[in-house]
Amino acid sequence: MSRRLLTNASIVTFAETSAPYGMIENGSLALDGETIVWVGKAADTPQEFASLTAEDLGGRLVTPGLIDCHTHVVFGGNRAREFEMRLEGASYEEVARAGGGIISTVSATRSASEDELLASALTRVDALIAEGVTALEIKSGYGLDHDTELRMLRVARRIAEARSIRVQTTFLGAHAIPPEYKDRADAYLDEICLPTLEAAHKEGLVDAVDGFCEGIAFSPDQMTRVFDKASDLGLPIKLHAEQLSNLGGAALAASRKALSADHLEYLDETGVKAMADNNTVAVLLPGAFYTLRETQYPPLNLLRQHKVPIALATDCNPGSSPLASLLLTMNMGCTLFRMTPEEALAGVTREAARALGLIDVGTIEAGKRADLAVWNVSHPAELSYRLGFNALEKRIFGGSR
Repeated sequence: MSRRLLTNASIVTFAETSAPYGMIENGSLALDGETIVWVGKAADTPQEFASLTAEDLGGRLVTPGLIDCHTHVVFGGNRAREFEMRLEGASYEEVARAGGGIISTVSATRSASEDELLASALTRVDALIAEGVTALEIKSGYGLDHDTELRMLRVARRIAEARSIRVQTTFLGAHAIPPEYKDRADAYLDEICLPTLEAAHKEGLVDAVDGFCEGIAFSPDQMTRVFDKASDLGLPIKLHAEQLSNLGGAALAASRKALSADHLEYLDETGVKAMADNNTVAVLLPGAFYTLRETQYPPLNLLRQHKVPIALATDCNPGSSPLASLLLTMNMGCTLFRMTPEEALAGVTREAARALGLIDVGTIEAGKRADLAVWNVSHPAELSYRLGFNALEKRIFGGSR
């Protein structure tokens, strides 16, 4: 691929500068194949790049490609009926204990073929791509048996082959206890979860390991067993923590150098400090907060005070967050959680990359991969401000449109 110059743009770099958003007005970008080789003021363009074929972006805004760092986009069926149940007064925990929730999706996912799962997942992935998403994380966790967990992870890998998007896979075998192991969580870990993690790793299907640490799922002691296995396999960890109660999951995950702890509505200052001390990213998921009509807010001010990196993600899933719009997620982060537009945009670029352990994307700097989004807006705050409006002009993935 030839070298080229993108010029006449406002560029959100999120590099370490004093300017809000790391903004460069009247900027230019030089690309060499998949790589950004220079970024700066157009007037300062080095001669070696000034002579390149230039594409005038007409003053548009350029940001890093968006990153959705927490999704469950591979699943079977839907849970629209449970949506009705919650509106009729049932709580998330009541739905789960009645055999609904995650377990109902497990049944539908187990009965779906690999091709069926891929076809349905691509509809959601395409919606994200259309909003400038260039990378996303995809979890397993709706199989809860050996064969279906592996099938889900194979589908996730196939998505990266079927579409121009980067996929990070996460093994979430410790998502829920399947009906056949009711009240036998440790037996499930011994007989299904941990052996399946080993098999998935052997097949090259796993980039990270996750779990759900809650009263309706797995205890901190049980999650420790999963983390021990991940450590043995050399895999990074993350955790669904403090969504419905405070079991100390975030502090546990941080003590094990987790990439992220996610949800965090019931996180306390002890957990925040543990995350700060271990560079664990806080991933906030306003789609689930909204859908479940929660009232307990994540401790945003504590996270800011202790300088914990804050990411945002859709949590796209069939039950608690049937959301496939990262732009709407940004608005929710601002409107529901009182994040600033700058925090929200950083949360789906720079901080989302950190939450996935990716070092070559998330900012616009020389040497980074040329995953970019070009927007028909005059100021980056517009990306969080608008509801149901997609201002994407074009998406650049690895230097290619």
